[in-house]
Amino acid sequence: MITSTQNPRIKHLLLLQQKSSQRRADGLFVVEGRREVEHCLEAGYRLRTAFVCEEISSPPPNLPPSLPPRREAFEVVPVSPNVYERIAYRGGTEGIVAVVEARSRKLTDLKLSASPLIVVLESVEKPGNLGAVLRSADAAGADAVVVCDELTDLYNPNLIRSSIGAIFTVPCVTCTTDECIAFFKERGIQILTAQLQDSKLYYDTSMTGPTAIVMGTEATGLTDQWRQAADAHIRIPMLGRLDSLNVSVSAAILLFEAVRQRKS
Repeated sequence: MITSTQNPRIKHLLLLQQKSSQRRADGLFVVEGRREVEHCLEAGYRLRTAFVCEEISSPPPNLPPSLPPRREAFEVVPVSPNVYERIAYRGGTEGIVAVVEARSRKLTDLKLSASPLIVVLESVEKPGNLGAVLRSADAAGADAVVVCDELTDLYNPNLIRSSIGAIFTVPCVTCTTDECIAFFKERGIQILTAQLQDSKLYYDTSMTGPTAIVMGTEATGLTDQWRQAADAHIRIPMLGRLDSLNVSVSAAILLFEAVRQRKS
């Protein structure tokens, strides 16, 4: 059992949590919580190590209980409550923090349905926003989330935590704007850009065919490159004094309009 927060393995774990450069250099990232670890393994990721506090975890320590029977073995390292308190971001995570091998996906790796629904985020900065968008994408059954010109690490612990594991249930890839636009044009996927200017109400636009909903940051919106590539510009009516919604709220509204149209 590891009982000291100065243990080299604990120090390395903390570096993986705190520094994207360390995650990239080692090809590893950190997942906290039984539910998140379970989604991670079900998505085919390989666990390197699971740090388990037996006083908190239930049942300890061969976790999670509902995983597929065939999986790569991983090391289980017991830690004391004071060590777990140091490495855990939040309470109520069942005493599990895991180190996982990273994977990279490309646009061409996506397995899309006959009429895909895709969310595109350009230059998203806040990991919590991306995590919330992934949760909405999972709930709406979206085929993928694409992050163009990324400003946040997909394996940021805040992103994984805010997505409650949706980063593993929804295919998420990064690419440049040029690559993304070319990918959609080649496959006949209509591009709908969410913007206030020169746009029509989102519920007046058909989303029943292959569709990519593209959103930018709240501060600057989308670049002209996306506006010019779009097949249609859509907007959410703003009836108050403010002129924008949080990007994750906007994504949820537009995704479930697509769901409504496709179910009707």
